[in-house]
Amino acid sequence: MGVPVRRHNTTPTWGRWDPLRDFEEVYDRLGRWFGTATPDGSTTWVPSCDIEESDSEYKIDADLPGVKKDDVSVEFHDGVLTISGEVNEKEHTGVVHRRTRRTGRFNYQLSLPGEIDTDAVTAHLADGVLTVTLPKSDKHSTVQKIAITD
Repeated sequence: MGVPVRRHNTTPTWGRWDPLRDFEEVYDRLGRWFGTATPDGSTTWVPSCDIEESDSEYKIDADLPGVKKDDVSVEFHDGVLTISGEVNEKEHTGVVHRRTRRTGRFNYQLSLPGEIDTDAVTAHLADGVLTVTLPKSDKHSTVQKIAITD
């Protein structure tokens, strides 16, 4: 299960060494480098997401640059939203000197409290951001695969 990554204020502390901040930066870099291991030995990565709650709905914005809507799956089951898919590496004709763009499978899971109106859940992918809107409800939720629109 993917977990949200903590982001820190990167304002420099001129002249002060903060060993905890340095350790967290190294930990974040290693996490991005190694990814998350899956049972078959491959790795997955977790997209950056914002989670917003209002009185009537939850809204999740996931950064998925370069991902096509056919390569993303959005599902809601037993109170858990799952966003998964794959980013394929593009073919290179020359020598690659540096590669920092994420490729491979990604997975993000989020448990939501309360009931969701699964019939009204929407997912919209535009400009590399997947926006999933989950309206709150009083009725019991069921398994739902959500279609992604442009």
